[in-house]
Amino acid sequence: QICNFQLSPAHPMALINNGSTISLCTGKWIFDVFLNFRGEDTRHRFLRLLYDALVEKKISTFKDDKVLERGKPIPSELLKAIEGSRFSVVIFSKNYASSSWCLDELTKIVECRHEKKGHTIFPVFYDVEPTEVRKQKGCFGEAFAKHEEVFKENLEKLKRWRAALIEVANISGWVIRKGQGSEYIEPIVEKIFKTLSSIKLNERLVGKESRVWKVYSDLQIGLTDVRMIGIHGTGGIGKTTIARVVYDSFSNQFEASSFLQDVRETYKRQGIVYLQKKLLSDILMERNIRFERAVEGVRLIKRRLCHKKVLLVLDDVSGLHQLDDLAGERCWYGPGSRIIIATRDKRILVAPRVNVDAMYSPEEMSNEEALRLFSLTCFGSEHTPEGHKEMSNHVVSYARGLPLAIKILGSHLVGRSIAEWKSWLDGLENNIPTELLQVFQISYDGLQEFEKQTFLHMACFFNGEDRDRTEHILNSLQLFSANGLRNLLYKSLLNLSLDKKSFLMHPLVQQMGREMVCRECPKWPSRRSRLWLLEDIDTVLTENIGTKYIQSIVLNLFVQKKVYWHPEAFSKVPNLQLLKIHNVQLQHELTHFPNGLRFVEWSGYSLKSLPPNFESEELVELTMCHSNIELLWKGVKKLYSLQFIKLSHSRNLISTPDFSGAPWLERIDFEGCTNLVEVHPSVGVLKRLTLLNLKDCTSLKSLPPKLEMESLEILILSGCSEVKEIPKFAKDMEWLRELHLNGTAIKYLPSSIEHLTGMTLLNLSHCENLVGLPGAIFRMKYLKEFYVFGCSKLGEDDKKRPV
Repeated sequence: QICNFQLSPAHPMALINNGSTISLCTGKWIFDVFLNFRGEDTRHRFLRLLYDALVEKKISTFKDDKVLERGKPIPSELLKAIEGSRFSVVIFSKNYASSSWCLDELTKIVECRHEKKGHTIFPVFYDVEPTEVRKQKGCFGEAFAKHEEVFKENLEKLKRWRAALIEVANISGWVIRKGQGSEYIEPIVEKIFKTLSSIKLNERLVGKESRVWKVYSDLQIGLTDVRMIGIHGTGGIGKTTIARVVYDSFSNQFEASSFLQDVRETYKRQGIVYLQKKLLSDILMERNIRFERAVEGVRLIKRRLCHKKVLLVLDDVSGLHQLDDLAGERCWYGPGSRIIIATRDKRILVAPRVNVDAMYSPEEMSNEEALRLFSLTCFGSEHTPEGHKEMSNHVVSYARGLPLAIKILGSHLVGRSIAEWKSWLDGLENNIPTELLQVFQISYDGLQEFEKQTFLHMACFFNGEDRDRTEHILNSLQLFSANGLRNLLYKSLLNLSLDKKSFLMHPLVQQMGREMVCRECPKWPSRRSRLWLLEDIDTVLTENIGTKYIQSIVLNLFVQKKVYWHPEAFSKVPNLQLLKIHNVQLQHELTHFPNGLRFVEWSGYSLKSLPPNFESEELVELTMCHSNIELLWKGVKKLYSLQFIKLSHSRNLISTPDFSGAPWLERIDFEGCTNLVEVHPSVGVLKRLTLLNLKDCTSLKSLPPKLEMESLEILILSGCSEVKEIPKFAKDMEWLRELHLNGTAIKYLPSSIEHLTGMTLLNLSHCENLVGLPGAIFRMKYLKEFYVFGCSKLGEDDKKRPV
C-alpha cells in the first residue's frame, strides 16, 4: 500500500515511500539503453541491426561483446552499466536460459526495476514464445534442468532467475518469428526513441513535482484493484504534461502501457477504430492488428488485456463515447491496472458510468515557477538576464500561471531585441497570439449554442461579478443560466471564487472570448453582438450608427463621464436585449429605447423619465438607482414580462407609475426615494408581488387604501415618517412574513392585521405616535420577532383604537 509520501531533501526530484526513493526519471544516466542478449543466438544479424539503428538515432547504447568464462561473476562495470541505463532491452532467444551470465544480468535488471529508479524493460522474444520463458518450458526448461545440477547447492539463485524470467515475460514485448528480425528493428527503435524524447523533455519541466506526486498518490500503484484517475482543467494548464511525466516515470512498474495522445483530435480525424488499434499495438507490441468495427475492438481489448497489469493514459478526451470504446469498464483490464483520463470537461469524469476513483485539477503556476519556465523557454536558463527582468515579469503576469501560455509567449520573444520586446508587449493586451487563441477556442467550439452565448456574456461583461446577480441577468435573457454556467464550470472555462460568491474567468480565456466577439466584424464595432469598451459604445451612440447586430451594451465607468449620445441612437439598435450603464451623464434627451429590451440597469440615469415610446413586453428587470427620474412613465404601459423594478435613492421621484400593465411584478424597491409622495393604487392588487420596499421614503403620505397582494412576503415602510395610516390587509395575505413599520407616524394598526397569520417579524420600534395594539398580534402563532421599543405613547389611548 502506498503511504507516507514526502519530498526528499537529499533528492529534490524524488519521493520517499516507506523508506525507498521513487525517481521521476530525472537522475543522471550513463546510458539510454542496456542490451541484454545471448550472443551466439543474436549477435551476427539482428543484434547488429538493432544496435546500429539505436546509435543512428543518437540513443546511447551499452552492448557487451565480450565472451566470458562459464561461472565467472558479472564484472562491476556491467552492473554499473545496468544501474546507469534508463532502459533495458532483454532479447530472449533459444539458448538464452543456458547462460548464467544472461540470467544474472536479468536479475540485476529486474532489481533496478523494483527499486523504481525509472528503469524500464522492453522484452523481445526472438524465435521463442513468451509462454516458454514464463513457464520455463521447451529449451528454457532444458536449460534449467542443467542449472539445477550445477547450482544444486544454491537453489536461491535458481529461484531468483525463475522469478526474473516470469516477471519480464509478463511484460508486453515484441514476438519475432525466425527470419523476420529486420522487420521489427524500426518499431523497437521508434518506441524507445519516442519514450526517451518524452522523458528528456520532462526533465526541463518546471514545478512538476507536487503536481505529479498528487496524481501518483491517487494511483496507489501498490494495490491490486483497477483504478481510474481523472485530470481536468482548462486548456494549457498542463494536464497532458502531468499525465506524460507520470506515464514516463512509472510505466516501468506495469506489464504494458499505452499513452493515447490527443484523443479528441485523433478521433475526429481517424476514428475510434484507429485509437483502439493504437492502444492494442502499444500494449501487445504487435503490428498489423486487424478489425474494422469499434465493437470488434472492444471485444479484442477485453479478451487480450483482461489479465495484464496495464497503465493507460487517455489524453484530451472530449466525449463519453470515446471512453466507452477505449476504457469502458474496469473488468477489461487485469488486476493492478491504472487508467488516467485527461480532459477539459469535468462532466466526463463525474458521469455515473465512468465514476473515477479520484480527480485532480492542476493549479496555476506560482509567479516564481512561471518566471523560471519563461526564462527557460526564452533564454535557455532558469535565470532571467539583467535588462529583461521587468519585461519578463510583465509577460508572466499576463499569462497568469498558465504553463502553455508562458511557453508560447516565451517562444515569441526568443532572440528579439529590447526594442522589439517593448513593441510586442505594448500590443499584447489586444493581440492574443494565434497559437494561444486556438488552444482556448477548442473548448469554445465544443459548446452548445446557448453555452456559447453564456460564455461570451461572461467574457465580455460579468467576469468577477456577483454570482446570484449574474445568474439573474442571464435568466432574464433566457440563457438558462443554471445549465450554461454549470457546463462552463465543468469545462474549466469558468471558476468559482473561494467563497463561491462570484464567477471568475482566467484573463486569457476572457481575452479569447472578447476576441471571438471582435472577429464578428473586426473593422466596425457597430456590427458586433456585444459592446463593452467606452470608445466603441460612445462612437456608435454618438454618431447614431447602431445596427440590428447589437444585442448587448454594458458600460461600467469608475468616474462619471459626460456623453453626447444622439437622441435617436437607440432606435438604431432594435435587437438590443441587455443594457447596463454606470456613471454616464447624458447631455441630450433620448427619444427611444428598444422595445426588445429584457434587462435594463442604468445607475445614475440623468433624464427625468424614460423615452415616451418605450413599451417592452419582453422587459424582465428595470433598475435605475440614483437616477434623476421624476416619473417613469405616464398612463399604462404593457410590460407583461416585468418582474423587478428598482429605483432606490432616486431622490427626484414624486410618484410611482400605474402598474396595471405589469401584472407579473414580483419585487418593487423604491428605498430612499425621499421626494416620493404617493404610491399608485395599482400596487395594491399586484397578485405576484413578494417584496414592496419603501424604506426611508420620508415624503410618502399616500398609500393604497387596501392591500390585496396574496403573494406578498415582505412589506417595508421603515422610516416613512409621514405615513400616518397603513392600508387594510385582505384576507388572503397569509404569506406575508415580515412587516416593517418602524419610524412611521402611525397611531393604530388596522384590525385586519389578523389576516396576516403567517407573519414571523413585526417591527414597530420608534413609532412615537403609536398608542395601542390590536389583540390579534398576541394570537399570531408564528410571530418570532416583535419590536416595540421607542414607542413612548404606547398604551396611552387603548380605548380609541379602531375595532
